[in-house]
Amino acid sequence: HRVAPTFTQLLQGKDVPRYKVPHHNRRECKEILTGLSPDLGVLGGTRIISRSILEIPPDGVLNSHPGLLPEVRGSASVAWSIYYDIPIGCTCHFIDPNIDTGDIVLKRIIPVHRGDTYELLCWKTLVMAGTLMTEAIGMWKRDTITRTPQGESQLPTFRVPPPEIMEEVTRKL
Repeated sequence: HRVAPTFTQLLQGKDVPRYKVPHHNRRECKEILTGLSPDLGVLGGTRIISRSILEIPPDGVLNSHPGLLPEVRGSASVAWSIYYDIPIGCTCHFIDPNIDTGDIVLKRIIPVHRGDTYELLCWKTLVMAGTLMTEAIGMWKRDTITRTPQGESQLPTFRVPPPEIMEEVTRKL
């Protein structure tokens, strides 16, 4: 499936500063971000961000999560959605210090069709995550963004599924 361009491809021919740090939660990153003074942080597909980094942008930090929140928090959202018979979808939300618990901005279900593969559904969530992030940033720019607190989830925060879970996911598809 077609994938999004890399960061390097997007910046080709543009005068955009680029910074490399050993780890996004370390002092070097905090100093760079503090110096840049961003109004809004925008993330997707990253590790846990420390509170000291999250507090730098005054408008918060947006994340695009390839799963429906609060139902499917953590990793491998598509697999766990299939395993637990939860609709597959994406959520754009503000990050707070916990894992995938921040206020929701946008949320959308992805239809599943007979013959869809696990890989195709993962790809669809990545495309939808980018779409939701684009919409959320537009809402932020127009000052029309809304924040809806999440409810509790009856399920745990998920980790990478073991092989026996993936076998069941494949069987269900």
